[in-house]
Amino acid sequence: MKQITKSPKTLKAISYYRNAKTNKLTIVLTFCFAALLLLTVVSNSHAQNNSEKYFNNINDKGVILDGYDAVAFFIDNKPVQGDEKFQYSYQDAIYYFASQQHLDLFKGNPDKYKPQFGAWCAYAVSLGRVAPIDVNTFSIVDGRLVIQHNERAVKGWNKDVAGNLSKADKYWPAVSSKNGKQITTDEEKGFLNNTDKDGVILQGYDAVAYFTDNKAVMGSDKYTARYNGATYWFSSEKNAAMFKDHPEMFAPQYGAYCGYAMSLNKLRPINPEIFDVIDGHLILQHSKDAYDKFHDGLAANIVKADMYWPKKVKECR
Repeated sequence: MKQITKSPKTLKAISYYRNAKTNKLTIVLTFCFAALLLLTVVSNSHAQNNSEKYFNNINDKGVILDGYDAVAFFIDNKPVQGDEKFQYSYQDAIYYFASQQHLDLFKGNPDKYKPQFGAWCAYAVSLGRVAPIDVNTFSIVDGRLVIQHNERAVKGWNKDVAGNLSKADKYWPAVSSKNGKQITTDEEKGFLNNTDKDGVILQGYDAVAYFTDNKAVMGSDKYTARYNGATYWFSSEKNAAMFKDHPEMFAPQYGAYCGYAMSLNKLRPINPEIFDVIDGHLILQHSKDAYDKFHDGLAANIVKADMYWPKKVKECR
């Protein structure tokens, strides 16, 4: 076979043509890959939106409302226990119904019948946290099913139903995103408290025990109350109830900061075991030395601390 010899000029032209085709193919492939990547991102984003997790008050089987029929609150105006034979899953919760008719009504318009705020206590949500419910405390407000924790919560809720519902709507996104952990509400931002990172005051000691037992008693996160932007722990349900009835009687002076330091217009932490109840007010100190100095001219120091405290609160906002 005769070998054909190409001139340098011809070889250069062929090389240029081949490179041009390769570059064009590379550009096309790159564009296709980018488009595929964008499509994947969009698809994943859509999938994530569809698989959004809801923060519901459910039992270990995933059942909401303690198994009570959501529709019955509207139709029968009372709590009616549902039957697992008639169940429907909606927004990460399993609903039980007393009849097929109620199940069908729910399926037709679940947002009409579902409990508000993931079936957590509505009043608690209006205060920036969650609490379990008692279905007997339910009410229908503007066509919405709201349920409370207990009769105390019902009383708090009923003081301003419209206002509390508005607050619950406002705080629910933040509360649910933190899985029910206490948030600082707008109403609480004006207070100054000596709390830990979780908002617990008095280092967890029981505010009521200072009065009833005349000693520092460690509280428990099983018995809690919220007051003026701080979370209080108590050693018993009885003490927690006493505090909730009259929080202003038991809350520490100066936001649980050192009383002596406040008489000097300063903020200092406390030793929760160094305290006084003076004229019905709980005052804590940083140290034994601070305690002694505070009592050396007690009346004058209280006057100064009381004078400086409002200014310090305003200054620290």
